[in-house]
Parts: sequence; C-alpha cells; structure tokens
Amino acid sequence: MKFCIITHVNHYKDGNQYFAYAPYVREMNIWLCHVEEVIVVASLSKLNKSEIDSAYVHSKLKFEKVLEFDFIGLINIFRALVLIPIIFIKIYKAMRNADHIHLRCPGNMGLLGCIAQIFFPHKPKTAKYAGNWDSNSKQPLSYRLQKRILSNTFLTKNMQVLVYGEWSNQSKNIKPFFTATYHESDKTPVIKRNLNEKIRFVFAGTLSSGKRPMYALQLVKELHRKGCNLHFDLYGEGVERQCLEQYIFGNKLSEIVTLHGNKNEMTIREAYKKAHFLVLPSKSEGWPKVVAEAMFWGCVPISTAVSCVPNMLDKGNRGIVLSMEINIDADKIYQLLNNEEIYLEMSQKAENWSRNYTLDSFEMAIKKLLLT
Repeated sequence: MKFCIITHVNHYKDGNQYFAYAPYVREMNIWLCHVEEVIVVASLSKLNKSEIDSAYVHSKLKFEKVLEFDFIGLINIFRALVLIPIIFIKIYKAMRNADHIHLRCPGNMGLLGCIAQIFFPHKPKTAKYAGNWDSNSKQPLSYRLQKRILSNTFLTKNMQVLVYGEWSNQSKNIKPFFTATYHESDKTPVIKRNLNEKIRFVFAGTLSSGKRPMYALQLVKELHRKGCNLHFDLYGEGVERQCLEQYIFGNKLSEIVTLHGNKNEMTIREAYKKAHFLVLPSKSEGWPKVVAEAMFWGCVPISTAVSCVPNMLDKGNRGIVLSMEINIDADKIYQLLNNEEIYLEMSQKAENWSRNYTLDSFEMAIKKLLLT
C-alpha cells in the first residue's frame, strides 16, 4: 500500500531523516508500520530540529515539500493566493499516486486536502481531526469548512473521519476515536501522593495565549497566597514566556515556579509521576494528550471544559473542571487539598480511565481502519 499524508505540521531534515513534532510523528509511525510506501506532503523548515521532535521510521518515504502559508495580514493573503494553486497541484498528484489518502486536520493544508480528496471518491481515505469537533464551539472559518466537507457524505466518499469525543447527529463516516502515548508494558504501579508534602503542579504545552499558562500561574499564586506549600513546574516554550518571566519576577514567585523550557518525553513522564496536579486552562483542544498522559500516572488534571475534556474528567469525578474564575477555581482546589481521601479516589479513577487507552489498543484500531 502506498500511503499519502497531507499535513500542516512543519518538518525538518537531518541527513536522510525527516523530523517533526514528536507526538504527531510517534502516532504516524504506528500507521506507517502497516504500509509499504509513504508520501508526505508538508512544509520543510531550514531550522534545526528541537528536543521535542522525532523522526519518521520508514525505509520508503518520499517527501513532497510545500511552502507554508496563512491568511494573517494583507501581504500573507496575496502570498497565499499565489501559493495555493501550486500546493493544490502537488497534493492532487500525491493523492493520485496513492492507494490510501490520510488527512491531518484542522489546518490550512487540511483544508486543501479536504477539497482535493473530493476528486478521488473511490480511493480509501482517513482523516484525523485533531481539533475540537464540537459544533457549538467558536472556531475559525477554515476549521468550520473542513468539518462541513468531511461530514458531507456526498462530497466526501469512502472516508472514515476520526474525531475526539462522541457527538450526536453525526454523519455515518464520523468515528469517535482516541490517541495514546504509553504501551501496556508502561503500566507500572503508581506511587500514591501525600497531601502533607509539597504539592506539585505541572503545566506541559506551548506557552501561548491559547493554552493560557498565565491563568495557570495566577491560579498557583492564589493557592500560595492561601498558604499552600507548593511548587509549579512549566514545560514548554512559546511567545508567552517573557510575560510569564516578568510575572514571576514581579510577584516574587521564583522560589515556587520553574520554567523548564522544552523537554523530551521521558522528562515529562517523570514530572507527571511526581506531580499532584496537571493544570491545562486551554481555550481549545481535541484530545489533550497531556491530560490523558498525566492521568495515566495518577496525576489529577485541572482543565477547562473544552471538546471531550468533560468526558475525560467524568464531569469532575476524575479531575477538576475549571470555571475560569480565579477565586472559584482556587477554592475548589483548596478544598480538595484538605480532603486526601477524595483526592486519592480521584487520582485512582483518573489512572484507571487513562490506562484503557494504550498504544497497543491504538495500533489494533489503526490496523482495522487500514483494512476496511
């Protein structure tokens, strides 16, 4: 089988290997275990790979380079209008030469892929919609267009669309799906946390306004003000770093807050094992991997009610659902810190739920998709 991937994820080349964001690549490598040839249509950066990138593992991988584009600002709009026909032709040719078409959505490349796949109604296709599938959520126009095309079975034929969460009134090609990070063999015993020790909070993700690390920092500050003995570790990089550094300095929080930057998967795993809570006050998510990963190690998630998160947290039985009101959220966490029995029960429920979703079950599900 010749497998074609259309993705907005930026790539880097080092020698004969192609690297990209590690969680995405780790997932794609599972798909690639079951195909003979691969065509990747994506952008290629001249920057060096970072610690959070991984390489594709496949002996017959062909990379079709396209230039990145967006519609932010007048100059970029004109540039996009020039680039889109060129990129569309590359996508079309790659799809024509493939036996199976795989789209990564949402994104600008995903939108072009959604349109191009209409011309191949008889080819088997899959689309992974990694964003929020909730039709009531506020989303960019390009995202809404992708969702409409993918769920329209007149335009989109012979495709299985994988979405996070279960949603009512969906077309027959929309399939609830999941993702995973750990294997069955990773199910080692979890050390129970003690609430009498220093309470450790962790944030893992891009330091961007969309992930709202500043709210997480303000929440921890409020708990510190209430007298909690705590430490907050933030993992990731992004445009918000300078603001966070200024806030930490201005509020004299340097003794209880550490900005670690980007770290590899094993470092993050060890952080989850030690932390009492993961904080993710994100504006939008699909299936937030960091939430499922933290839960796997008994780390109680504190997150916003976006996408399938309320289901993941069982509406507050496996974690804390944020209201995005500092005083209310801080009080909710503070109350839990004063009830170790409920905390430990919540931690156990989080662990039990997350350990249903392993890479072993994920690979079995992918095999079934490719054979359908």
